[in-house]
This record gives sequence, C-alpha cells and structure tokens, in this order.
Amino acid sequence: MRRWLYRMQYKYSRYGVENLMMYVTVTMLAVYLAEMLLQMPATEYLAFSRPLIFQGQVWRILTFIFQPPASTPIFILFALYMYYFFGGSLENEWGTFSFNIYYVLGILGAIIGGFITGYTNNFYLNLSLMLAFAQLFPDMELRIFFLIPVKIKYIGYATWIIYALALLFALTHFDWSEAVAIIMALVNFFIFFGENFINRMRENVRYRGRRRQFKRDIRQNPNNRW
Repeated sequence: MRRWLYRMQYKYSRYGVENLMMYVTVTMLAVYLAEMLLQMPATEYLAFSRPLIFQGQVWRILTFIFQPPASTPIFILFALYMYYFFGGSLENEWGTFSFNIYYVLGILGAIIGGFITGYTNNFYLNLSLMLAFAQLFPDMELRIFFLIPVKIKYIGYATWIIYALALLFALTHFDWSEAVAIIMALVNFFIFFGENFINRMRENVRYRGRRRQFKRDIRQNPNNRW
C-alpha cells in the first residue's frame, strides 16, 4: 500500500467502521426480505438515479450500495456470504481503516460514474473485493458452494474475464453507463495495487519470454545440455 495510506491510517484510524461488510450485507439481506416477504419495491427506492437525485431524492447517492443481487435466493445468500467473507478477510489483513478506505474509494468511483452517465450499481464495486482478495491470497483454496475446491487466483482470473467481457459488451453496444461503471469500479483496486499489479504483469511477461528463449535455444542446440 502507498505511503499516503499509512499516514492516513496513523492519523485517522480511530474513525474506521469495524465490520463494515457485515452492515452492508445484513442491510442487503433485509432489503431482499422486505421485497420478498412484504412485497415492498425497496430496491427501486435505493437505486442510483441522477434525475431523481436532482429532484431531491439525495439518499440515492449512497443507498445503491445496499441493493441485493438480482438472482435466486440461494445465489443471493451465497453472494452475500462471499461479500462478507472477502471484505472481512481484507479488513483482518489491512486493518479496519485501510479496508474502509478501499471500499469508500470504490463507492466514490461508482458515484462519480453515476453522475457522469446517470446510472450506476454496486455489482462491480463488490467484485473489486474479489480482485483485492485474489491479489493478496492467490494460493488460498476456496470451496465454491461449499463443495468444489478452487484456488483463489483462478477465481481472480475469472473475475478479470467477467470485467473484460462486460466492458467489451458495453462498448460494442454503446452502453456508456455500464462501461463507465465497470471502469470506475476498478479505481480502488488500482490505487491500492496498481504498481504491484503492473510489476507482476511485467515479471510474468519477462518470465514467459525467458522460457520461450530457453526452449528456442534447446531446439537450436539439442546437444547443449546443462
């Protein structure tokens, strides 16, 4: 992490909100239950909408982060558990204040994107938790749906593919609001990991280049064995 973050943590760490993702996921679950059991259109009242914000519904600037995923009950419970697990693990690794900063930067990126295009959501914001977790714990094993063991780094690769495909689809269909939402959701990740991420990519490219050169040398000089 950058030096500025350490300085902020030293000065303002007492203002951090502990277990932030617990509050976020519990509120998401409450919204989902309100819609399912009470037939309340809660998600509609929470969604980010630039026109409605300018009409005075200012709560929408933040409440979009509490919208639950639009899916089946089992997937929603699984997704909320994953948000809580990844967020809690990042908080344990970084400390409360630094994790708060990471998530708040993601929220700010989503809000800025929303004011640019008129719409945003929390889907890519919460996917950024996965990216950060995969960056920190690539070799940790996770059981998908509590059954299938998969290393976190492969889930991270899959998440990057989701980002790339979603961005490509949005650009080819001129869906600028979705494209901006995707790009802005990565602001927090690159602020925290940009330098390390780029260095790792460069090292991987160099490593693959050295392997290709080694194989080429072996083919050209088959009798030259070390």
